[in-house]
Parts: sequence; C-alpha cells; structure tokens
Amino acid sequence: MRPEYPQYPSPVPQGLYDPRCEHDACGVGMYCNIRGKKSHSVVRNALRILVNLSHRGAAGCDESTGDGAGILIQMPHNFLQKTCDGFALPEAGRYGCGLVFLPKDDRQRRWCMRRFESVIWEAGQIVLGWRKVPVRNDALGDLARTAEPEIRQIFVGRNSETGNGRNFERTLFIIRKHAEKTVRDSDLPDKADFHVPSLSCRTLVYKGMFLARQLAPYFPDLTDPAMTSALALVHQRYSTNTFPEWRLAQPFRYLCHNGEINTLRGNINRMNARQHMFGPDRLGPDISKLLPIATPGGSDSAILDNVTELLCHTGRSLPHAMMMLIPEAWQNHETMSDTRKAFYRYHACLMEPWDGPAAVFFTDGILAGAVLDRNGLRPARYTVTGDGFLIMASETGVLPVDPARVTHKGRLEPGRMFLVDTARGRIIDDDEIKNEVSQRKPYRRWLDRNLLRVDDLPEPAHVPETGLTTLLTRQQVFGYTEEDLRIILEPMGAEGKEATGSMGDDIPLAILSGRPRLLCDYFRQLFAQVTNPPLDPIREALVTSLTTTIGAEKTLFEESAEHCRQLELASPVLTNHQLARIRGAQLRGIRSRTFPICYPATAGERGLREETDRLREAAARAVRDGTEILILSDRGAGRDHLPIPALLATGAVHHHLIREGLRTRCGLISETGEAREVHHFCCLLGYGANAVNPYLAYESLRGMAENGMLKGTDPETAVQNFIRAIDTGILKVMAKMGISTLQSYCGAQIFECIGLSKAVVRTCFTGTVSRLGGAGLKVIDQETRMRHEQAFPAVRIPGSEGLDPGGKYQWRRGGEAHQYGPEMIARLQQAVRTGDQPAWDAYTGIVNRQSREEGFIRGLMAFRTDAVPVPLDEVEPWTDIVRRFKTGAISYGSISKEAHETLAIAMNRIGSRSNSGEGGEDPDRFLPDPGGDWRNSAIKQVASGRFGVTSHYLANATDLQIKMAQGAKPGEGGQLPAFKVYPWIAETRHATPWVGLISPPPHHDIYSIEDLAQLIHDLKNANPSARINVKLVSEVGVGTVAAGVAKGKADLILISGASGGTGASPQTAIRYGGLPWELGLAETHQTLVLNGLRSRIRVECDGQMKTGRDIAVACLLGAEEFGFGTVALVALGCIMMRVCHLNTCPVGIATQDPELRKKFTGKPAHVIRLMRFLAEDFRQIMARLGFRRVDEMVGRTDRLEAVIPEQWKARRLDLSEILHRPAPPELGPACQVTFQDHGIEKVLDNELIRQAGPALEMRKKVKMNLILRNVHRTVGTLLSYEISRRYGGDGLPDDTITVRAEGSAGQSFCAFGARGLTFHVRGDANDYFGKGLSGAKLTIRPPDGAAFAPEENIIIGNVAFYGATAGEACISGRAGERFCVRNSGVRAVAEGVGDHGCEYMTGGCVVILGPVGRNFAAGMSGGVAYVLDTSGEFARHRCNTEMVALEAVRDADDIRTLREMIERHRVYTESRVACRILDNWSATLPEFVKVMPVDYKKALERMARNGSER
Repeated sequence: MRPEYPQYPSPVPQGLYDPRCEHDACGVGMYCNIRGKKSHSVVRNALRILVNLSHRGAAGCDESTGDGAGILIQMPHNFLQKTCDGFALPEAGRYGCGLVFLPKDDRQRRWCMRRFESVIWEAGQIVLGWRKVPVRNDALGDLARTAEPEIRQIFVGRNSETGNGRNFERTLFIIRKHAEKTVRDSDLPDKADFHVPSLSCRTLVYKGMFLARQLAPYFPDLTDPAMTSALALVHQRYSTNTFPEWRLAQPFRYLCHNGEINTLRGNINRMNARQHMFGPDRLGPDISKLLPIATPGGSDSAILDNVTELLCHTGRSLPHAMMMLIPEAWQNHETMSDTRKAFYRYHACLMEPWDGPAAVFFTDGILAGAVLDRNGLRPARYTVTGDGFLIMASETGVLPVDPARVTHKGRLEPGRMFLVDTARGRIIDDDEIKNEVSQRKPYRRWLDRNLLRVDDLPEPAHVPETGLTTLLTRQQVFGYTEEDLRIILEPMGAEGKEATGSMGDDIPLAILSGRPRLLCDYFRQLFAQVTNPPLDPIREALVTSLTTTIGAEKTLFEESAEHCRQLELASPVLTNHQLARIRGAQLRGIRSRTFPICYPATAGERGLREETDRLREAAARAVRDGTEILILSDRGAGRDHLPIPALLATGAVHHHLIREGLRTRCGLISETGEAREVHHFCCLLGYGANAVNPYLAYESLRGMAENGMLKGTDPETAVQNFIRAIDTGILKVMAKMGISTLQSYCGAQIFECIGLSKAVVRTCFTGTVSRLGGAGLKVIDQETRMRHEQAFPAVRIPGSEGLDPGGKYQWRRGGEAHQYGPEMIARLQQAVRTGDQPAWDAYTGIVNRQSREEGFIRGLMAFRTDAVPVPLDEVEPWTDIVRRFKTGAISYGSISKEAHETLAIAMNRIGSRSNSGEGGEDPDRFLPDPGGDWRNSAIKQVASGRFGVTSHYLANATDLQIKMAQGAKPGEGGQLPAFKVYPWIAETRHATPWVGLISPPPHHDIYSIEDLAQLIHDLKNANPSARINVKLVSEVGVGTVAAGVAKGKADLILISGASGGTGASPQTAIRYGGLPWELGLAETHQTLVLNGLRSRIRVECDGQMKTGRDIAVACLLGAEEFGFGTVALVALGCIMMRVCHLNTCPVGIATQDPELRKKFTGKPAHVIRLMRFLAEDFRQIMARLGFRRVDEMVGRTDRLEAVIPEQWKARRLDLSEILHRPAPPELGPACQVTFQDHGIEKVLDNELIRQAGPALEMRKKVKMNLILRNVHRTVGTLLSYEISRRYGGDGLPDDTITVRAEGSAGQSFCAFGARGLTFHVRGDANDYFGKGLSGAKLTIRPPDGAAFAPEENIIIGNVAFYGATAGEACISGRAGERFCVRNSGVRAVAEGVGDHGCEYMTGGCVVILGPVGRNFAAGMSGGVAYVLDTSGEFARHRCNTEMVALEAVRDADDIRTLREMIERHRVYTESRVACRILDNWSATLPEFVKVMPVDYKKALERMARNGSER
C-alpha cells in the first residue's frame, strides 16, 4: 500500500532534531558555448549532464522524490517573448524576469503577489505582468508533491532613469531582498512557501524538489526549442534530510555549490555585525529593508550566494568576490607572486575565508566559471572542444564527445579558478584572472604603510613580573591541580608536545560532577564526519594558517589604505611581552583599553551578573569612543575579587558587540590565568577572542623549570615550547572541523554545551546548542567560589597548602569519580572467571550506583513502573539476544594477537560478532581452526588508513564497517608508534617493521555525503552478502548525518559515545571531543523516524556500556544492537593502567612485547560469561517492562522517565528532548523491518561475471570488450569478489581475465581489484581509480583519434590507488590530487600528478614522468618513488622532505627497477613520454630523483643486519 506522506511545509525542531543541523552535497555541472552563441542544445546538453550525475543525488523515504535539482541559464528572451500573454516585453536587457514560488492558498498567494508588485513600484520600476509557469506535477514524487508551491514568473520593466544593466541588476536585487523580507516579517501562515529563486535581467533559474530526470518533464519550458542559452549551470542535491524544501534546491542566483561551509556560524555572526556599517551610497537609503544579508534559515550554499551577490552588487567583479570568499592557501605558498599574496593579505583585513570543502560553479550571465577550495577536496573535471564548447562537472564523461573534437582535458586544481568570458569569447586562466584582480589597487603599498606586526610596536614601559611567591595561591584560584602540571603542562613545556593518553574518558560530565569544574569543561568540540572531512594539520599544514589580524574593520563596500590599518598576529597565543607592547602602543588603528573581569568575593551570583552586564556595556561604549582593541584581564583576581570565567566574559562581550553592530570595529584579547589546555584556548577563540595571553600558565612553567620538573628545559624555552604545543593543538582542533585558518575559526562557535542553562547560552554563547539546560550563573559563581576558597580558606589546615592532586586523568581516592575503579574491576573479573552471580550483582550494583550518582546521563533515567510485566521464560533467550552484541573495534597492533583472537573466538562461539579494528587481519584466521574454533572477526573495519584492506579481507566478513570517527578521538587519525610495529604487525598492515603508522584524519575517498554513498556502494560490491555498517560519533546534528547515511544505503549505523576507549590519543580529544551516546542515539532515532527512514536501517550503540541496564536504556532510546569495548578487555584481564600507548601493558593485552604477552591470561569463556551476564540482566529488565522481544522495545522512550537528583549542579537538567518520542505511524515502524536496495543486480559486473565464467570456474583465460560510461561505477569490484571468494588472497594467475574497455570509467573503477584481473582502458576515468587495488593490473590511455597530448591532460581523477596493496598500473596522462595516497604495494607509473601525491605511502613503487603538485610524499613512511625532475622544481618546492630524503638514482637495483617500469609503461600504453625517456636514457636518468623515506631506509638496513626478510 502506498504511504500517505505528511504535510511538512518546512521541518520544525522537535525533541533533539533541529533543522539547523542539516547538510547537503551534490553533483554540479556546467555547459557553455565559449563564444557566447545561444542555442537550445546548450540547455538540452546541460540537462543530460544533470541526468548523468543522478547517482550523486539522493532520495529519502519516498524513492520518487529527490533532494532537489535545477538549472540556471541566460535570459531566454525569444522564448519569453513568445510565451508571455497579455503584455509585451521590451527588448532584451530592459526587463527582468524571476521565478517565484508562492503559497498554494489563493488568498495568501494574491497577498504575496500584491506585496511584490508594491515593492517593485516603490523601487521606481514597472510591473509588466505575471506568467503562470506550466508544470506537470505527475512527474513529481509523492513527498515533493505535498510541498509543491504555486510557480509563477514575474516581469519587471526597467525605468529609463535606472541606468545600465549593472545598475538594473542591483535594483532587482534590492527589490527581491525587500520582497522576501516583507513576506518573512508578515504573519502569513504559509509564508515559508514564498521564495524567489532568481530575479535578474541576465539569468533565469528553474529548480525544485526533483530527481535529476524529473526536472525537464516538470518544466515543459525547458524542452521548448526556443529556450536558448549560451551557458547553463546544473545541480543535483544530496541532503541529509528528506523533508521537502523546494527553496533549498540549487542553483541559486549566482552559484551552485558542492561542499560545505564549516565556519558558517562565525561567518554569519560577522556578516550580521558588518551590515551595521553598510552605507546608503550603494544600496539605497533604506538599507534596513535588505537586512539581514544572510537569509534566515538558508543553507550554507544559499548564504554564500547571498554574500556573493552583495559583493557583486556593491562594486566588485565576480572573480574578485570569489577570491575574497574562497581564497587559495597563500600564506605558506613558496612560489606565489608577492602581488597576489598582498591581495590576499589585504583582503584578510576585510573578511575572513568562508572555509570548507567547496567546488563552486558561478555565473553572472556573462562570465561563467568555477573555483575550488584551498585543499582541493571536491572534484571538478573539464573538457574543452575545438569548436568552442566547455563541459565541466563533478565527473568526466558526463557528455559523450568525439575524441577528435577535444583540445584539452583538465581538472580544477586546489584554490584555482577557471573562467569563461562569453562576451570576449575566450577562457581566462587562473593566473590571468588573479593577476588582473590583484593589480587593481596598490595593495602592497597599503600593507607596507598600514599593516602592523607586534615587532613593529614600541618596546613596552612595563612588563608584568613573574610572581613565584604567590604562584600557588593564584594557581588555586584558577583551579590548577598537580595533574595539570604533571600531565598537561610538563610535556608541553619540556617537549613542545600535547599530552597523550589512552583508554578514553570515564569521569562524569562537568554538570554531573560533584567537584568544581572550569566553564570550558561544559563545552564539547564539534568535528567533521561524513558531510565534510577533517583536515590533516600535520601532513597538509601548507593549507593551514594561524595568522590573523586584530583591530577595526572598515566598510565592506570600499577599499582604501585605512582598511588594512590593523595588527597582524602570527599566533593567537601572546607572550607577556607581546601583550605589553600592544597595550602600550596606543597607535592609530590599534588603540587598546584593558577591562578587569573580576567581581567582589562577597557579591555572589548577583555580583557576577552585575559585573558581567557592566563589562558588556563598558566594552560597547569604548568601541563607540574609538577603542580598537579590548583586553579582558583577570589579573586583578585575589583575596577580595573572584575572576569572572574568561570564557563567560569573552562570550558575553563578543555577542553583545555583535548585537550592537560593533564587533567588527574592534579586536578582543583575553588576558587570563585560566587557560592552560588546548581546549581552553579553542573555546576562547571560538567565542570571539582574537588572541589569548595565558600569563599564569607561563608563570607555572617558569616555576616548574626552576623546580626541575621540565627535564632541564630553561624557563624561556619552556614558554616557547608551550606556545608551539598550543598552536599545534589549536590547528588540530580546527582541522577536526575541516577549518584551515584561524581567521575563520575565531567566533565560529564550533562547540556544543552540555549542562549550561539556556539563559546563559542565550546571553553569552548565542546560537550554541545546549539541549539539556543546566547550570546558570549561580552554579558558575559557586564553582568559582569553591576554587577561591581553596586559595583563601577561612581556616588553613596544616598540610593542605599544596595543589589539589586532581584525579581527572587517573583514578585517585577522593578525586573525580571514575567509572573504572579498582573495586569494580575486581568484581567484574571475579564474576567472568568463575561465573559468580553474587560477584556480578556486586559489580552491576557498583556501576549502576556510580552512573546514577556521578556518572552518565542514563543514570538520570529510570524505568517506569506502570508496565505490565511478562514471565521471564516468555522473553527471547539470551542466545538470541547476544547475536545483537559486538565487541569494540580494537585493532590488531593496538592489542596483542592473543587478546584479539580470544575476542573473536568467544564471539564466534555464541553467534555474536567481533570487530577487526583498523589494523587488518591475518588471512590464516579467515577459515575455522581444526578444533572448530574460528578466529575470524565477523566485522571487518575500513578506516582511513586502509591497513590490510584487500579484496580477500573484505570478502571474509558478515559486516563491513566504515569508521568515520572514533568516540575517544573524533576527527583524529589513528596512530601506532614505531615500537609497536613488530614484524607480524607490519605484515598484516602491509607496512614496514619498526616504522610508525598513522591513519590520516579523513578518509581520502569521503569528502562529502555522496562520497560516503559511493564507498558504501564499493563495499557492497566487494562483498554483496555483508551488511555495510557506518560508525559515527555522537555530536549535535549526528541525526541528520545519519539520515544522509541511511539515504546512502548503509545497512547499519553505529552511534559511538565519547567515553569509549583508545590505544593512544591527545588528551584534548579524549576529554573534549564528542558527546555521550544518550544524546547522539536519541537524536539519530528521532531523526530517522521523522524522515521515514528508520524501518530500513539498524541502529547500534556503544561507548562505556557495561550492564544490562545500559543496554535497556540504549534500546529504549532507539538501538537494536550493542557494542562492548573496554569492558570486554577488562573481562580478559585489563586493569586500566592507561599505558596502552607505551607498549608496557602489564597483563599482555595492549602490547606487542613478546615477554609481556606471556602474561595474558584471558580466555574465550571469560568473554562469553560477560555476554551471557549482560544478556540475562537485559532479559530481566525486558520482562519487568513487559517486552518479549527486543524489537518491541526499540525507541519506547515512554517507558523511561527522568529522575533528576537534587545535586547542587545537576538539579536543573532537563531530559525531555532526549525522551521525546516521534511516532508518526504513516512514516513506518520505529525499528528495522525491511532492507536497503543496493541495486547490486543492476551493476555492470554481473555481465562481466557471466562472461568470465570459464576463468572463475576452471581458471581458463578469458578476454572481453566493454563500453564504459561515467554512470558505471565500481566496475570490476564484484568480479574481484568472486575471484577472492574462490581463490583467496592469491587470486588467479596474472591476465587470466583481460578486459579491453573504451569510454569514461565511473568512480571507483576496479576498486579492490583482485589478482588475475586486467583492464586496458582507452578513454579516461573518474575519482578513486584503482583504490584498494589487490593485485589487478590497470592501464589507461586516451582513446584512438584523440587530438590532445596525453602527458598534458588529466586522464584519471583524484585519490587514485588509495590504500592499494598490490598490483600494477600504467597511466598515459596525468592524475589528479592525492595519487597513491596510503599506497602499500601497487607499482604505478603516471605522467604527472596533482598535490599530495604519495601521501602516507607505506609500500610499493611509484614512477612520475611529468609535473608534480605541492606536498609530494607528506607522511610517506615506506615504499619508493622516482620522479622526473627536469627543472629542479620538484626538489626545491614540490616535495615535503619531513620524512623522506631525495637521492640520485645511481644504485643498480634502482636503475633496473625504474627502467623496467618505464618499459612496461611504454609497452602497455605506447606512451610518447616513455619512448622519449628510453630513447635518451643516459641523458634522462640523471634527471630522476629517488624519494626514499628515512625511517623506511633505516628499517631495511636493520632487517638486512638481522638477516630478515619482509
């Protein structure tokens, strides 16, 4: 029966679902006649491109409703002239036309139309008339039809006094903004249905809630031969929600955007502040009618479009606007011209970057182009033909083109711009565009005369002295503990490194702790997962920057020397001397004033509130009076004055100045004794500080140095080391959210509050999510006072003079409550070793009491007692329930072979699942042992490092888990220190012994939601019988991400809590990243139900789950499956020494040391007893609550109630949003009842498998031919699965199956290709070519008849051979970015590569015969590369030599290997480059450079000395 879809005019917040958290990504395309000749074929071909990008879009619960599609074209004057009835159109250019969405209700529609007409007349223009746009809504999906607006076109005549076309465009912009604001501010019930997709005299947009194939049938206009244009932009949307939002479809007025603006909140805050400085000269006298510029409720793409059109309508060209909004990575660019750097440095004083992965296609109707983000994280390929056409899209091959017509095939490079000027009839390259824009004003001269640096300022008259005599007292005032000195400050001061820890965070949230905590502890860092990638701040540091400017901004509409009269800071961490210089300078543009942030010790909550209010008003007055830098200082704290928490003061001032329109007129510096951890600095910067002076941390380091705590480091060096560690830590936190520049991070508020009242958040942290309410100023005052009383006690007790010992990082009696204490561990191990029920009961009593009194959110929930119980024997048996249980993803390498295999054996015995983790798995475990046990991990994890991920590995699993993030360190990569990479670990991971291994923070094939959908498709092809499982970490918005993942066809979503374990991680990540699973799980379940997606997907939960009660709460909140990590290790003998990262585990679990491994005493029976105890406890709760089967219980939050304790902090918590139960029955069940349709039966490989039958069955050689199109994705992977399934990791003999293919290969061509399979391609290929290659052979060359030189053109896309473990490849042409990233075995030849080539490579051999992009070999720890460096440019500027050495190719083995690979390349591809090199071998050989990882070379020498072989 067809479901009836509810009427959702727009999504509304409910429970934990918030539409502000929605994300989108897409496929984009452009088709253009470069010479500006209009034709209907341009429109028709653009629509074909759109359809060929369909797989980059998505559908939700209604498979016939897309997330949105649209087209932007030039104004089709002839068509409109023909179709307008009742009024005549003037000549082209003398009128504007716009598409308008209107309410269906007749009265409301007429009201909107009348108001629109009034606005047009008020602007002095002429209402020519309306046209009802013909539509065929039978083409729509059911869900889209429920929200379908009435669609009209408005025609506006140009008043003769308006001026030229640019002035008229500006007037139409003002009309549209005014009309939108008029309706938005009205009380019209359906005002959300009013939207103006475009209003212009140059361009016209058609868009809506379509699948790509529905756009043209819905709008018959688009198929009319009179509908002509010389250019067209198309967009196919993939949204994380399925609510019908017609207005969010793209293109917008100027652009369509594939990507995500990670800094949106900060960008909006600053734009809202800037708009108060906008003058009337450009936008008319009543500018308030246009505000806010950033449309409320708009997506990040829509708001980017808002700002683009503002900049263009106020005097800047479209390329200029794009260079301001999406600047390339100029700060660390060694070869960029000074003129261009000056342009970017100047404009950094005007506006921060809109940072995030982005491919932006744009047009103003004359110019058409595209720009890529600074790190090249979105794909954009283009083809130029000899007859004057441009095809550009997210993929190549979107339109068939005769190879003889093609003159150039290229890609948009990181930070680069591509532009077509249809008026001049030519392509303008990046250098020409940017040189022209950069030279329009004397930016360098203005900077030299106005932009100041701290070193330019006069020496200060006074620098505050270090007061070691009072140091202890002041440390106590600000809550320092012995742990802060020993664990946090010591490694930073002594080594310049952030503290590392292990085993996760098991202390209570700040709001649940009985001890005073700093305000920063109430904030959790957000991080990128799925919808955009985290960045790599170490290996890709060249795209990051901590440089920022501080001072007053000027109006955005002008450019002058005064606009850069600011202070430039290389780091946001100021020394005392630097701050004294700033404070004393008092120069024009950087006049400063200091504001004390203290309040009387006797004043209490009232004093804190009054002083904070006084501070905000004083700051605003000072800015109005001309102060340009505000310094908020708590140096005055002492016996009589308490410090206002620096974060509270900073946020209060920052947001007050935004509301007053003053924030961009000043800089903000925090001078505080509170900041000492990376997280503290990030909070202050994220809520508005431009710089921080942590004076007490410096004094503490000086004291530690003098006391010998810093390994002989002198005080000055310790301070510099500390600053370096903090800077590095800030970069890592920024990078977790995909943010490259500090300038964009400042004020971006990339946090969620847990446990702060909505009143405090509303005032001081506006726009931050705080879903549980909690502590107000009274609690904040009380915590501040408790610290103060420790420093100044009423009665000083002898022996209590020192710092509090702490207990936050390690268990201490009387310290913070830890979930894993000695008694709990002892009881658990006693129970699982002997089956002792009383010991188990004692264990669960300890855990549940701890959870309730000072532990987890779930401890504040109780089971309702009004249910009718059922007999226990009617509840499904424990043997069925444990099939829903998993052990955590713990890698082989982080734990020992014995521990890893014991977990697998135990779980296999009871039909549960163990998880391999990200370290691969020895193939000898894939088959059962002779005794019947099975050491195979049922769940095989695929993480960013792709260690050991082969076709054979993937084929031996029941579940394939994509690890997007880890609860204990979300947004971070994994790390295995060199001393744990023993030979057996290296072999499993396809790496080199004794060389450290790092997983990059992002999956390099997942930069967006549609990329994840592609990997899901790849893995389903790699093992069609396995469930595809996506691991997410709890954070605000994870529910909408999960909805996108469900639409991407995942079978299961795991929501991991922040308290899970880890083998090694920075303490900042362990303590402050991610949220408790209770929030993420509830949000995910609620959102999936609301979206009608819950019935097709399973939901799992893990993170500190230790009892049947935990399982029951998780089930009632929405989980069907459950994971246990740390508790399973404790059952095996772990005693929580927290030294996993040191390889010194005393019980043989988290170590590779053979001697320590002998101490391992764990047995499969221990884990089995644990699982049975858990299941039986869960059964008893089920019986008590009246549930016979687990599925009946899923999402039944009505069986839970909040029990908030009368604890001094927690008593104002509100759990109602967690316990909200969305239950629209028409959207289907609240648990999984059906399965995803992966479409495997439709893939091209089914035909290949049929033809390859003789090879698969009898090992006979088979040859076949194939035509490829871009829509044929993951070709060769299902065939490789059949090879691996039958013949294991050895596969078939080389060239057993040979396929000759022509055309454009789709994404992930021959992903995980197995040995015995060979593809010879004539054509080109998209991204992820050969990723995970597992022994197959791939060659590719241009098609016959191609007129272009292969070595000068792009032939394959980005991220080729990612994670490849074996095989051979020859590429006649250039590859895109990140070629051979994490390669560990493939031998590949290419004729040029983009940026970040051979990044993180651990094995294999790569030969590059052409140009190389920046940052080659970053993080390369194994394998060898040979690069042809004819100009010396590679050695000077292109190679990252942090981990590699560059050598001449002189060794006989090197020469033989290099020549052999080039000769094979010539044989397979007939490469002209290979021929030239081989014909001139003696002359060319000296131009080759050997790239040799330093540690790899040492490891090879060590193995040679030991007589070992890899």
